[in-house]
Amino acid sequence: MDRIYADRRYLIIGFFLLIGLFFLARLFYVQIMVDKYILSANNNVLRYVTQYPARGLVFDRNGKLLVYNEAAYDLMVIPRQVKNADTMALCHLIGIDKEEFINRLQKARNFSPYRPSIFEAQITRENYGFLEEQLFLFPGFFVQSRTLRKYTYPVAAHTFGYIGEAGPEVIEKNPYYRSGDYIGISGIEKSYEDILRGKKGMKIRVYDVLNRDKGSFREGKYDTASMAGTDLYSSMDVELQQYGELLMTNKKGSIVAIEPQTGEILCVVSSPSYDPNLLAGNIRKKNYTLLLQDTIFIPLFNRALMAMYPPGSTFKLVDALIGQQEGVLTPDTRYGCPGGFPLGNGKKVACHPHPSPLDLVGAIQISCNSYFCRVFKSIIDKKSFASTRQSYENWRKEVMSFGFGKRIGIDIPGELNGNIPTPTYYDKYHGVDRWRSMTIISLGIGQGEIGITPIQLANLAALISNRGWYYPPHIIHGIGRKDSLNLAYNTKRNTLVDPRYFDIVIEGMGDVVTGGTGRIAQIDSVNVCGKTGTAQNPHGKNHSIFIAFAPRENPKIAISVVCENAGMGAAWAAPIASLMIEKYLKRQVKRKDLEERMINGNLINGKLPESERGQGNLLPD
Repeated sequence: MDRIYADRRYLIIGFFLLIGLFFLARLFYVQIMVDKYILSANNNVLRYVTQYPARGLVFDRNGKLLVYNEAAYDLMVIPRQVKNADTMALCHLIGIDKEEFINRLQKARNFSPYRPSIFEAQITRENYGFLEEQLFLFPGFFVQSRTLRKYTYPVAAHTFGYIGEAGPEVIEKNPYYRSGDYIGISGIEKSYEDILRGKKGMKIRVYDVLNRDKGSFREGKYDTASMAGTDLYSSMDVELQQYGELLMTNKKGSIVAIEPQTGEILCVVSSPSYDPNLLAGNIRKKNYTLLLQDTIFIPLFNRALMAMYPPGSTFKLVDALIGQQEGVLTPDTRYGCPGGFPLGNGKKVACHPHPSPLDLVGAIQISCNSYFCRVFKSIIDKKSFASTRQSYENWRKEVMSFGFGKRIGIDIPGELNGNIPTPTYYDKYHGVDRWRSMTIISLGIGQGEIGITPIQLANLAALISNRGWYYPPHIIHGIGRKDSLNLAYNTKRNTLVDPRYFDIVIEGMGDVVTGGTGRIAQIDSVNVCGKTGTAQNPHGKNHSIFIAFAPRENPKIAISVVCENAGMGAAWAAPIASLMIEKYLKRQVKRKDLEERMINGNLINGKLPESERGQGNLLPD
């Protein structure tokens, strides 16, 4: 019996010893082995400071720095730790009143009493110096460093875009972002966000009760380093961009220039514009509101990608190509022009006086409306199709192969489709099977319901210079290295028109400049091929349009220029395009009189200056 009790005693002792060893092991594990418990126990004196990486830099095609970073600081607050702060002193330092202080603190408390949030964003390096000296007076407040975007040249605001605080919907969808993080909102800052942003790091700092930094926790054992974003090398020629924005001073419109053989964008001008530095730092919200409220000039509107215009006579080139492809037009096809194309009932599509009849090259050179109305009618009335609808669908498919009626896919956000009307649209407007070629004849001269963006017009010039193919236009050609290739844009796209039909159209474009409607665009020793256009505008003066490429052989630049409310294509768009080509190819402009007239021309109110009325050498288009 005694032996049984002795055995039980040893068993009980062993049980308690086992439990004791378990708790000792657990205590050792908690206190020594698992540092996260140590961090939790000391949370009141530890501060987790996000290390924001520097965003990637942006360079132009010649290696000039366009976008860089400058140090800035966010004043952070942990509401639970705010005690006996000198409210008025802090308000004075950051330039707010007491009511704003209370509102911000309450907002931070609503977010989380225990987690840090931004109290004052993007304090400049100069103002930070004053704040740093007195920060110990404000328990619960600390400063977190980050960077601001700065722009070497005050140009290309729509292309660069801007950054801003990530909203709740972004944070919910992407676990990378937290409250207070910044993200690209527009431009290449948005489209290349994942590349530019880098990778965040974390530092754990120890602070005493007087809000003084006592150094890294555990000598930085738990810190993680941030990784800077990747640099981008753009195809932009910043000197050409500057020159384009200068030429578009006091004008509404756009300039888009492309290197035809690569699809690389040389410049994107949208006018009126703004200095991109206005939307950097803590002045962004105020300036954005002011820009947004400007309903006269609409500076935030990117006309190069988002404005849609009837292409006018520039579209005649497309019908000239499709007409040949469909076998209803040859270079020798001749049509007379009795002052316009008759519509019946005494109405007609008007045309300016010129020699008649004309062949295809002559019709392009002189920009005869009658000729291209007949070309379009012959395409739509082609007998091999069973109905107008079928022939129109075929025409529309071929037109869209030129990059119209859909996004080209440029790497700047905001691009619109443009519009090549569907048969369904005409069914609704005119009735099913109740419309014919004569009903939609205005499409033949680029009017009516057609809407094309300036980037699409520039791409048209590029693909014609290439005899029917193009690479999607893009502004970034190198990621991480200047000599790298943006692989997303190296797939060649072809039109549905055979390359052999382009030479005759190019010949006509050359004659436009040497002796036709666009002869004002001539450049000494450079063979320029172009086409003028005048887009009818129901809201005021017509829009002046010109597309071109140069040189004729082995072209280096293709360009579109749109000047709103400026009249004929040869009046403003053609000379501006010509000056841009000269600037790019020769790096200097010799035609100073023309340059001065273009720079000083004020079209912003839709009124044509006296200098345009009296240019007898300009032909209508």
